[in-house]
Amino acid sequence: MCGHGRRIVAWSAAIWGGLIVPCALFAQHRLPPVIYPEVQSVPFRDPPGLAPAPVPPSAPPVTVERPEPQQGERLYSLDECLRISLANTDVVRLLSGFGSARAAVTIYDPAIATAAIDQAQAAFDPRLQLNQQFRRFESPSAVADPGDPLRSLIVGSRTDDYDLFLDLSKKSSLGGVSRLLVRATPQRFQPGTFPLNPQSRSSAELQYTQPLLQGGGIAVNQVPIVLARIDTERSFFQLKDALQEHVRGVINAYWDLAAARVEVLARQKQVEQAAEAVRYTQARKEAGFGDAGDLAQARLALANFRANLIAAEANLLDREAALRAIMKLSPPGDFRLVPSTHPVELPITFQWDRLVEVAERSRPDIVELKLVIEADRQLLLQSRNQALPRLDAVALYRWNGLEGTMPVGTRIRTPSGQYTDWTLAVNFSVPLGLRQERAGLRRQELILRKDQAFLEQGLHNMTQRLAGQLRRISSAYAQYRAFQETRRAARENLLVQRAEYLAGRTILLNVLQAIADFGNAVASEARALATYNIELANLERESGTILESHGVRLFEETERMLGPLGRWGHGRFYPESLRPGQPQPRFEESAEPWDRELERHYELEPGEALEEIRPK
Repeated sequence: MCGHGRRIVAWSAAIWGGLIVPCALFAQHRLPPVIYPEVQSVPFRDPPGLAPAPVPPSAPPVTVERPEPQQGERLYSLDECLRISLANTDVVRLLSGFGSARAAVTIYDPAIATAAIDQAQAAFDPRLQLNQQFRRFESPSAVADPGDPLRSLIVGSRTDDYDLFLDLSKKSSLGGVSRLLVRATPQRFQPGTFPLNPQSRSSAELQYTQPLLQGGGIAVNQVPIVLARIDTERSFFQLKDALQEHVRGVINAYWDLAAARVEVLARQKQVEQAAEAVRYTQARKEAGFGDAGDLAQARLALANFRANLIAAEANLLDREAALRAIMKLSPPGDFRLVPSTHPVELPITFQWDRLVEVAERSRPDIVELKLVIEADRQLLLQSRNQALPRLDAVALYRWNGLEGTMPVGTRIRTPSGQYTDWTLAVNFSVPLGLRQERAGLRRQELILRKDQAFLEQGLHNMTQRLAGQLRRISSAYAQYRAFQETRRAARENLLVQRAEYLAGRTILLNVLQAIADFGNAVASEARALATYNIELANLERESGTILESHGVRLFEETERMLGPLGRWGHGRFYPESLRPGQPQPRFEESAEPWDRELERHYELEPGEALEEIRPK
């Protein structure tokens, strides 16, 4: 075997050794294989083997059997709850039953979408390409032996060279591309005598290509940038829409908690008054003035009131847990969250035309539909441009140079600018019929009409939802006023039934029923008032102004940095009456819980229904 054949065998052994040895090591030490095997099962790891995630510290939850927390109560106003919840909002949370659900929006989404703007603008950044190659070409060839024609000689030539290639290009907003190309190639030849050895060829080239039809124009070339900016705006308004729903959920949970606390207060008063009735009837029976029937009725009423109190306390814990969940606080255990904000108790009137105008300009979903139409128009502009023939003007100018060393040892070079090339050209191409381009244009026109129909439907739904919300507000306030009258009538009935019972003209059952009616009326009135305030917040949500109404401002809005026009887009999305500014207080705050003030407002005192009918 010749020396060259032996080298081929050695190389083959090395290659196979490089494949077999790592495979053996992989079998023994689980190193990455050279060829990965086919996966025929579902790979998974045991969950305890995964890295543990830190769980926030929390106290044991409060239950109806362990109602008192370790650190008592803390007053929270509605504005404070909103501030805490928004400060803890990396992932937007929505109210869901007695807890919170994760929305598909985070505060990072608009920033992530903003990166697409720089990616689109990068098409107009200068681009530099630099290639360097060191090469050697040495190839053998057979020639006849001058001394013996029957024999041959193997001779070879060798060329060593270095190739430098530099390409600097820049796309303009008109769609034209400017290029600077520089190339240098020094070479050395051996053996033999050559006119120039070593020699170096070089060239410098300026080229500009300008599309005249397809791909030409500022508006067309800025379409990707405008689309990226519109996508960023859409992401911002999607975040704002989720934040509006988040704020609405906080307000809903807050008033639900306030109403639940009033219901617990009313049920406690029912238990206290029923317990007083039991003691009274027990004393009368022991004194020989009562019978077993009254005592049994009183005990039954007390048992029912206690069961209702347990249900009300459980509901209170659930409502507090829901508010804590959407605020991203720990479950109830370390302290009890107590509302201190006074609800709105007066009727509020609305101007329908102004309300519709504000909603049309402020609702994030309507704004997003407008942005979709803007994006469609940009894509339509792009499709119309794509339906044009390709017509490009090309201009090129090149400087060529050569230098090297002559056999006598003298170095020569071409004079500067003596050898030049230039080209002026117009290139034209068009698919016959432009079927694909015309189909794309027709498709984009239909998409624009479809999205315009979606906008019209969105505006129709907006007016329907606003009208329905106004009806619900009116109904909620009417129910609140009706339950106010019910509560006054229930209290008057309780006083009358007590007096009648003291006079011996009625039975104890009527007094117990009056206690139940009065407590139910108090709870219903509080529930109706909470519902009225929730519906007011829902109207702010439907009109798209709930953030502004509660003093929530996003940085992009306060700095007027939103949208392609930035701070030059004055008044683009915000009505005059909703300019970002300083938040104004909307609710009356108190230094004590709202339900304790209601205790005086409703004239609820422990055992007041029967305090004057104790046995003498």
